[in-house]
Amino acid sequence: MAFDVDMIRRVYATLGGRVEAARKAVGKPLTLSEKILYSHLFSGATTQAFERGKAYVDFAPDRVAMQDATAQMALLQFMQAGRPKVAVPSTVHCDHLIQAEVGAVKDLDIAKNKNKEVYDFLASVSDKYGIGFWKPGGGIIHQVVLENYAFPGGMMIGTDSHTPMAGGLGMIAIGVGGADACDVMAGLAWELKMPKLIGVKLTGKLSGWSSAKDVILRVAGILTVKGGTGCIVEYFGEGAETLSAAGKGTICNMGAEIGATTSIFGYDDKMGDYLRATNRGDIADAAQAVKADLRADEEVYADPASYYDQLIEINLTELEPHINGPFTPDLAWPLSNFAKAIRENNWPAKLEVGLIGSCTNSSYEDMTRSASVAAQATAKHLKTKAEFTVTPGSELVRFTAERDGLLDTFERIGGVVLANACGPCIGQWARHMDDPTRKNSIITSFNRNFAKRNDGNASTHAFVASPEIVTAFAIAGDLTFNPMTDTLTNEAGEQVKLDEPQGIEQPVKGYAVEDAGYQAPAEDGSGVQVIVSPTSDRLQLLAPFKAWEGTDLTGLKLLIKAKGKCTTDHISMAGPWLKYRGHLDNISNNMLIGAVNFYNEKTNTVKNQLTGEYGEVPAVQRAYKAAGVGSIVVGDENYGEGSSREHAAMEPRFLGVRAILVRSFARIHETNLKKQGMLALTFANPADYDKVQEDDTIDINGLTEFAPGRPLEIVLHHADGTEDEFPVNHTYNEGQIEWFKAGAALNIIRMKQNA
Repeated sequence: MAFDVDMIRRVYATLGGRVEAARKAVGKPLTLSEKILYSHLFSGATTQAFERGKAYVDFAPDRVAMQDATAQMALLQFMQAGRPKVAVPSTVHCDHLIQAEVGAVKDLDIAKNKNKEVYDFLASVSDKYGIGFWKPGGGIIHQVVLENYAFPGGMMIGTDSHTPMAGGLGMIAIGVGGADACDVMAGLAWELKMPKLIGVKLTGKLSGWSSAKDVILRVAGILTVKGGTGCIVEYFGEGAETLSAAGKGTICNMGAEIGATTSIFGYDDKMGDYLRATNRGDIADAAQAVKADLRADEEVYADPASYYDQLIEINLTELEPHINGPFTPDLAWPLSNFAKAIRENNWPAKLEVGLIGSCTNSSYEDMTRSASVAAQATAKHLKTKAEFTVTPGSELVRFTAERDGLLDTFERIGGVVLANACGPCIGQWARHMDDPTRKNSIITSFNRNFAKRNDGNASTHAFVASPEIVTAFAIAGDLTFNPMTDTLTNEAGEQVKLDEPQGIEQPVKGYAVEDAGYQAPAEDGSGVQVIVSPTSDRLQLLAPFKAWEGTDLTGLKLLIKAKGKCTTDHISMAGPWLKYRGHLDNISNNMLIGAVNFYNEKTNTVKNQLTGEYGEVPAVQRAYKAAGVGSIVVGDENYGEGSSREHAAMEPRFLGVRAILVRSFARIHETNLKKQGMLALTFANPADYDKVQEDDTIDINGLTEFAPGRPLEIVLHHADGTEDEFPVNHTYNEGQIEWFKAGAALNIIRMKQNA
């Protein structure tokens, strides 16, 4: 029996009529993405078509999911909204705050003790407001959602950038900031610019060492980290129907690395198999009854180039295993070229750690394929040359894998099984290293590999591949090894070759679990107390941000001109800072400490224009705030790429930064800035970035006539008395301008609730 069955049946009951209305309004056959988007309009069945990439549209998602790091701020905001209960089914998943160090049992015990205050807060606030709570150890949010909540044709938002994993079950699932989640939980519309559509036609069938992970690694190489921005990536074709639901989920999950709004597959038998295997046969039956509306129209499949804004074709039969990296997830190397790339770029060939699991690749199928490789090390008398860690995606997967002997297989070759949590994937890794500054290589089956991402060490070269490829490399200990062609020397001095991995999609004996980790909320939460200690350094109740003063912004100081890549990890690091995700003041001490200052090529050192001295970025900004001086941050291309963390927007807002001016934004971060009442601006001429000088005082003019499509003006007052003026663009619509004027979107929610 699935969760929220009545809600799912209501979606299917209206699906056909809304799809037909959309087909009439658009005037042509529909893609799957269009069917789901138009069937989830806040206003109901549509009477108009919305232009892709241009029109802002109000949607009504079916559910909300939050992980513990972002849930803290999302729920602190929701508490300000004044509602007694969430308006749509919502869940919290405790997966981010568990640090990997020695192994699952001890690491989980330490986390429960260390984070007790946060877990108690999340459990109690969930209990009070009707939110399902998944305890620490229950699993990683996206794997748990795939196993329990995702359903074909649905729409959900989640406070994590890898929420799109639910697209593996045919769901439009989009990563957002906590303010967006707060809106939906409060019963308001969720706004999104109508995405463009990228079609990926898959032909052929995977075999041998190639896996679903290699599809997205290849797509990342084609589209780069920003090629999917503003787009939904829709996979189809006979090749798509050969992929398991878990494999589809892997592809959709890592679509976040190309900046895609989300990714999705059409409903097929593989999805039905997965639903039935995870005790949701009732949903599979309901989906089968409306299958035609859970796939693109046949005309789309017959002539895809006429219906997608961009079309990519990949033959799975010819697809090689890929390894992506280092330092960026879109640097894609076919396995046959990888050894050459290692040598030519002088990257460390010795592999120090192989890590499998994470939200991207921790299904039962992933575990079986990796275990089939690990078992060969034992059978062929090979010893692993690198450290090896295994992260199951959920307690359901872990318990079943243990029952079926998979975990024992990993442990026999020295593998360490970690807790069912994000761990090293998000920097929650107490890595044991002799010298953190030493150049070294690791390889993971994760999704992200920016510098410092996994272990906090800038010298670590992190590569991304499928779990089975990672396992093979861990056995070899050498990144120039090719498991498809090369042999290894075993303990007897013999040359042995690894066989192709073997795996199964669903456990033969079915899934099993004793305690999945779920805690249902109280039927009536009115009497539940949510307690936040005023002396806590982990949690802090929020005060509303101040409304706009009604004037242009003048006399702003340049805080930092960030050079090159500036992800949300650079703006608000994870790792040890995760413990402050519920305390805005404390976590603001990591604001932009990872960004490279254009003027001195250093991180976390900028000029304080009040004193002329250099200091840490948060300290300089606090000095400006104390002096009542506003400031501005200038950035480069795709500013704010990476995770959905809204702290990267809330911290500058809290410390008094008034505007972020960049060459271009990543989608989620731009929205987060708008939600918090910040100005998110882009250079009309990207070359104007070069005009900004270190000692500039800056004015932003045109705010008293702030309107959609009307540029604002920047005036740079240079230290030598000269000036530069130029226009800057924005993407604010009328509603978003009201967010700015009110000081934040949440301020408007509260005013409406109290009206």
